[in-house]
Amino acid sequence: MKIDDRFYMKLALDEAWKYQLLTYPNPAVGCVLVKNNVILSIEAHKKAGDSHAELNALKEAYLKKYPNSVLKILDDPFEINAYLISNHNDFFVDCTVYLTLEPCSHIGKTPSCANLLVKLNVKRVVVGLEDINTQASGGIAIIKKSNIELSINSVLYKECRDLIYPFIKWMQGSFIFYKMAQTLNGVVSGGYISSNQTLCYVHTLRDVIDCLAIGGNTVRIDKPTLDSRHIKGRNPDVFIYSRSKTFDSNIPLFKIDNRKIIISDDLFKLLDYKFIMVEGSYRLLDLLKDKLDYLVLLITPKIKNGINILNNINIDFEIIHENYIGKDKIVYLKKI
Repeated sequence: MKIDDRFYMKLALDEAWKYQLLTYPNPAVGCVLVKNNVILSIEAHKKAGDSHAELNALKEAYLKKYPNSVLKILDDPFEINAYLISNHNDFFVDCTVYLTLEPCSHIGKTPSCANLLVKLNVKRVVVGLEDINTQASGGIAIIKKSNIELSINSVLYKECRDLIYPFIKWMQGSFIFYKMAQTLNGVVSGGYISSNQTLCYVHTLRDVIDCLAIGGNTVRIDKPTLDSRHIKGRNPDVFIYSRSKTFDSNIPLFKIDNRKIIISDDLFKLLDYKFIMVEGSYRLLDLLKDKLDYLVLLITPKIKNGINILNNINIDFEIIHENYIGKDKIVYLKKI
């Protein structure tokens, strides 16, 4: 391992975490491209079906050298891939590519990133983690057959595995995370807490999840909508944990079209879905604490009086990443 490998891989990880959970059903992946000890690009995979992290990084790096290239108006992954192969002019031959996850080998909604790296004849590829997805894996084998220098699983391995933990879980079955907005001193009550920017992030999460779980009392008291209106996204199915099936039909969440609403006290019904976000009360957090894979805390820099539900529960989670949306902090915690 070279001295700067950890530094560059950390940059790739930090970029990927900006899109954590938003790439479902794909893993979050980061990529850094370095040429002669100069960082040319720091990119990530941002949404399923869009360009992978490698392609985004290669495009960004190429445009620094050729800013007026037609490449800047290309969005289709296959068109970008073809353009780089035909017009690379050996620009990438002395580049090192840092990837949090093995480059894909297969051709699906996007072209093979491993084949592209070989055709561009990059100097070195540093892979943080081999891909467990047999459909996409095989990129390492492709690179090994070339003259590219390759480093595997030797740089920030645990951090790279923590990054794709949601992907591992939803490949194996279901991934469940609890999202909680709170103030700096842990207060969760009193209406909207987070900024509008963070609220849009929550609606972006709702756009990609399969199911949103919430407690019945929270529904009765808060009368939420639980949609994705701020980004004009799709609205997930809703699981309401409640023994009583009696609710005011005028509560906004019941008036959203094209969604399924389940009212039940059988939490095993959640496992009918692969990607579940939980919002709600202390009781629901306490009931689900052994089934949760992540806690996602949205912490706004305010201090006020109110209810702090974390004071009433014992949970064994570790912080694996922190980043920011504006002034609000996002803290990701993984079950130990």
